[in-house]
Amino acid sequence: MTRTQPFTARSLALGVTAMALVVLASNILVQYPFQVTIGNYDLADLLTWGAFTYPAAFLVTDLTNRRFGATAARWVVFVGFCVAVALSVVLSNPRIALASGSAFLVAQMLDIFVFDRLRRSSWWKAPFISSFLGSALDTVVFFGIAFSMAFAFLGHGDEFATGQAPLLGLFGIEAPRWISWAIGDFAVKMLVSLTLLAPYRLLMQVIRPMPAVA
Repeated sequence: MTRTQPFTARSLALGVTAMALVVLASNILVQYPFQVTIGNYDLADLLTWGAFTYPAAFLVTDLTNRRFGATAARWVVFVGFCVAVALSVVLSNPRIALASGSAFLVAQMLDIFVFDRLRRSSWWKAPFISSFLGSALDTVVFFGIAFSMAFAFLGHGDEFATGQAPLLGLFGIEAPRWISWAIGDFAVKMLVSLTLLAPYRLLMQVIRPMPAVA
């Protein structure tokens, strides 16, 4: 249950800064395929660099939620979102900024809701389950807006992203490359989220809930 928390703008400044940097970096990096070849397999057909950075946003949200509660986490998400989208429009691509901003808001709000409901469960359940559901929603919304809807309504898009390629770079089924990116993006997000459970566990000893949210 959400409670009133004694937080201030100063106490949340670090979270807002971290959130804005993670989202901005991800908005830029998602435009760059992961051009690594393993044997005859080209991972550019499967991944973008943004998949490796975005899960850190859930770590920032969950640690803020743990320390200050859901209301404070929503403020970090909202202010970080505003800063990141404004910078992304200038430094990235407006279409990517719109897609990322929309996906970011709905995914992070779902993450906050789920984490708040599970905060008293086993230590790993709240961060992992909330990140899992948030990442799934983020992937669907982002890739749907950035590539599928852009192509449908504008009649054009990133030619490399919307070009046909074997699904996941492996199967004989041809599909727009962004679909393989979406599947690979979600898989990597889950792997990174599992990895981030380790620093979350360590930081639990430092970032303890305030009395109002314990």
